[in-house]
Amino acid sequence: MTVTTPPPRTYDEIELSSEAFWSQPARERDKSFEVLRRERPVTWQPRAYGSLMPDLEDPGYWAVVRHEDIVAVSKAHDVFSSSPYLGGVMFENAPPDLLVATQSILTMDEPEHGVTRRLLHSAFSPRQIRRIEEQINTQATAIVTNFIDEGPRDFVEQVSMRLPLWTISGMLGVPEELREPMVKAADDMVGYNDPEYIGDSDPFTTLLGGMMGLHAIAETLIEARRSKPEEDLMTALVQAEIDGQRLTDDEIKSFFVLLAVAGNDTTRNTTSHAMKALNDHPEQKQLLLDNYDRAIPGAIEEFVRWASPVMTFRRTARVDAVVGGMDVDAGDKVVMFYSSANRDESVFRDPWTFDITRNPNPHVSFGGGGPHFCLGNHVARMQMRALFRELLTRVPTLELGEPEFVTGHFMNAIKRMPCSA
Repeated sequence: MTVTTPPPRTYDEIELSSEAFWSQPARERDKSFEVLRRERPVTWQPRAYGSLMPDLEDPGYWAVVRHEDIVAVSKAHDVFSSSPYLGGVMFENAPPDLLVATQSILTMDEPEHGVTRRLLHSAFSPRQIRRIEEQINTQATAIVTNFIDEGPRDFVEQVSMRLPLWTISGMLGVPEELREPMVKAADDMVGYNDPEYIGDSDPFTTLLGGMMGLHAIAETLIEARRSKPEEDLMTALVQAEIDGQRLTDDEIKSFFVLLAVAGNDTTRNTTSHAMKALNDHPEQKQLLLDNYDRAIPGAIEEFVRWASPVMTFRRTARVDAVVGGMDVDAGDKVVMFYSSANRDESVFRDPWTFDITRNPNPHVSFGGGGPHFCLGNHVARMQMRALFRELLTRVPTLELGEPEFVTGHFMNAIKRMPCSA
């Protein structure tokens, strides 16, 4: 019997893997995505730039840029794996142990994912949620008061980075002296491809250092709450139990990293992008102000669609599959480009129009559906509802300058954004 070796795959002429591509503004990148969505929604691409775990023999990945295909991949968790031992969810390759230690339920498949998610969810009791919401409302007021007293200069530093930091710190009981180190460590984990964060180091060392810093903080909190329980989420995580099962210390540390990175950076960057969009579209800002309570739920959905704070996640095919008409082999990497899906013309009318009344708005910023839908989406919505009420009513003349972006293909992150009032 003759065994036929399939011909090598050809990389698409539009490359989505290079540093040059990701150094472009989002609108320029979307010109390439638009062509692909229309003509070739699933393409074979060379390995992504970055050097967390270089593999010169890495053949590449399937790029999925269309909304319907990203939703299909997200929901087919039995076909597409998030396991760290098959590659995890990061665009580029990373050591499995690093993924386990930093990404918690993101890198779990069923049934482990379901069991752990239920344990984590049990810590978010109605009492905890009420406590978190009260904290958020108080924090939002204090942040805007400080912003006014200090005088506006940098929106990211003074506003958007503070609320998620305070919220997570308050939720978990992080003491004041550990809050800034927590933010620095989280920034290193997001900006490991950005020269400003790397400095004289390298991407892997930068990311590893951030992880170790967050683990050290989490370990301090775990030990403190075991000896002296408090009314906070860390105590609830330490005590969480379902059918005799508890979270291990390593699982709590990994979830702490996930909260510190995903819970901090996603809300922080959505806030920055949304405030810039409202500044650039004063008619939308006025529309929100005219009937805030009625308009803010829909506005928040447009904020997260517009920002697309997480730009990419990957999966690995467990079995042979078909995505967007292309044959995907078992073992192939599949990368979902959320920032492209949120601008898909077949789903969103005038996708580059910022419209707080957009309805329906089936964005994929909290995930494309399936078991990995964002666990903290309700907290993010609480934060934005409270903060934008304070900003729009108390600093109505706020003006924003041009943002400075973090270089990378994971978070649509803004480092700095000048402001005045």
